[in-house]
Amino acid sequence: MSQTMMRNQMLETVTKLFQEDERLALVLADISVAALDPIFEQYPERAFNVGIMEQTMIGVAAGLALEGFIPVAHTIAPFLVERAFEQLKIDFCYQQLGGNFISIGASYDYSTEGATHQAPGDVAVLKSLPAMQIVVPGSAEEFDRLFRASYANSAPTYYRLSTSANNLNQSVEFGKLRLIRKGKQATVLAVGPTLERVLAAVKDMDVTVLYCTTVAPFDGITLRQNFTGDRLIVVEPYYAGALVPDVMQALAGQSVQLTSIGLPHQMLRSYGTVAQLDEIAGFTVASIREQIAQVLSLVK
Repeated sequence: MSQTMMRNQMLETVTKLFQEDERLALVLADISVAALDPIFEQYPERAFNVGIMEQTMIGVAAGLALEGFIPVAHTIAPFLVERAFEQLKIDFCYQQLGGNFISIGASYDYSTEGATHQAPGDVAVLKSLPAMQIVVPGSAEEFDRLFRASYANSAPTYYRLSTSANNLNQSVEFGKLRLIRKGKQATVLAVGPTLERVLAAVKDMDVTVLYCTTVAPFDGITLRQNFTGDRLIVVEPYYAGALVPDVMQALAGQSVQLTSIGLPHQMLRSYGTVAQLDEIAGFTVASIREQIAQVLSLVK
């Protein structure tokens, strides 16, 4: 599985939905234009490429939303989230408009392009916006399922597509955690494409594993119902800690030892493949296993 497969699924899903739902409108900023050419050819009145102007892309999308359309805006993560943050905040969240914002290049998927094309802080940034929904699918099929369930729900929603993906698809539901297995010693919450690594890391450990593909709104009810022991390990594919407020609120009143495993909160200055950067960031199966084992006191 790869970002290409997630991205291809996104292109297919959006193209099919354009044929089914005349409310959909597309706004691009010079990314994936050729790949979405069928939409531009068949529905020129609902498809716009504004060029390399991401703030304008979000502004145009908001204008379409005000006219009753359901906009889809798409580009690389740092350009969509960080460059156009004010427009997401004011044009959509403040005005209570619905829209869909689909990124590629999660964290350091563009591993050789440097910090300009990397966004390990995208989820933390968007979680500062109270109205923003955040979806982190673990596979191409999961993106299709989650997008179809949420694209028309009148909320601003961010979809984070990534190179890393799980080989097995889960029957995920928008806004819900999924119980993967029950254990006794602790609870591990795996977000999106981390699930496969987590399952490999805890294969012989007696832990509950929960799977999260909707980061916001967070499903605290399912976490409370399945929380095992007094230790919770959250494994996130972006800067570690984004889900800390949500899980602590969900488990308020309980004794909880919380550990966040994710990308270190520092500027990544190294170049290489995604796998090489995973090694540098300590985000491999071996590293995740070691950190979980330490929490469970299985190593000293």
